[in-house]
Amino acid sequence: MKRWNLIGFALLIVASPAKADLIHSISASTQLTVNAAATQATRVGSSFQISGNGVDTTDGTTANTVSVGTITSGVYAPGTIAVTQDSPGSSFSFSQTYKQADAVPTSAVTVGAAPNFSDVTSTAAGVAGSLAGTITSPQVLTITAGGAGSTAVGQVVTTLQVD
Repeated sequence: MKRWNLIGFALLIVASPAKADLIHSISASTQLTVNAAATQATRVGSSFQISGNGVDTTDGTTANTVSVGTITSGVYAPGTIAVTQDSPGSSFSFSQTYKQADAVPTSAVTVGAAPNFSDVTSTAAGVAGSLAGTITSPQVLTITAGGAGSTAVGQVVTTLQVD
């Protein structure tokens, strides 16, 4: 028994020491943002649809045709379309839809002005108000909300790495 204790003690003495690298870091940050005023405008294009059953079409001179219309300043204007029922007294359907486009601007929009388009979204500039962010120690952040159109973000990252 003494012999086994002696062998065990000898193995403990010969065993290599444990080695570990330890890396620890703490970082803190705040991000304060006040939005600028912005306008987004999208020009709406023309669309024209026509469909029917049991009818004949004419552009005024040629039977069974639909006028090509004209385009002025980027705006489509459909031509004249006349429709007659194929068989009086019989069922028929006819549908015509036209959506007028926004005119193509002849010059660039002045800064701060919005173009005369159908699809315009504008947002006012943000207000800083009492917007604030402070870091008083690596793990203590103070964030104060601002006015409309502002954001405040605080973050603390703690990393512990054992190799």
